Amino acid sequence: MRSRPVLFTLAILGYAIMIVPILFVILSSFTAGKTLSFPPQGFSLQWFEKALAYEPFIESLGSSLLLAIVTTIIALGLGIPVALAIARSSLRGKSTIQSFFVSPLIVPELVIGLALYQQLMITLRLDSFIALLLGHVIILLPYAVRVTGATLALSDLSIEDAARGLGATPFYTFRTVTLPLMRPGIISAALLSFITSFNNVPLSLLLQSREFRTFPVTMLDYVQQSYDPMIAAMSTLIMAGTVVIAIIAERTVGFAKIFGGINK
Repeated sequence: MRSRPVLFTLAILGYAIMIVPILFVILSSFTAGKTLSFPPQGFSLQWFEKALAYEPFIESLGSSLLLAIVTTIIALGLGIPVALAIARSSLRGKSTIQSFFVSPLIVPELVIGLALYQQLMITLRLDSFIALLLGHVIILLPYAVRVTGATLALSDLSIEDAARGLGATPFYTFRTVTLPLMRPGIISAALLSFITSFNNVPLSLLLQSREFRTFPVTMLDYVQQSYDPMIAAMSTLIMAGTVVIAIIAERTVGFAKIFGGINK
């Protein structure tokens, strides 16, 4: 890298642009002052205590966790069979099918949210949770299909053929051979789906109601009303949780290996 000073400089600049604002937020969360400012005025953990005691944050956090877990399970339940069909069947137009399931990544989430709001909540008058559930499943399906499909593309098909050649039934082959081969991709897709659903703002902003509010939108509402460091403290806690999840995923699965096969 140092043999190419321009690329090295651009890389350092890119890291600085991404990391420095995050450091400002983290350092501001430990301030002893009453307003969100930098540099922090002293050192205190009071804003972490207030954030964890703020009822709207805790209630919406539980709502977002429930929504993320349920939508992740549904997206994987739908995406894994699709990934298997694309990778293992001899269907014509498999690339078209794959493009269809990945298409939600292309369409802006605000457009998806507006369409779902008009059809589900205005026309069909569905409950806000059901509308959010369907919307989040739509945007999570590409992760379930693409990441698990990448794992299947990297796996050795001859192992499954050998199991069937030894007399194993299709279900037994799937349970004892195919599913263990897919496990890294399933774990990666689950983690990506959970984080994407939990942190989603556009869909949640359009589809939520007073009875069911998600955590990111609650934080957004709080920022519009208050300017104290409590929002920085809660953001720091969420970032810490995300980093822990990413570290666990890297140590147990290896994102580089999984994503390395996506473009193959």
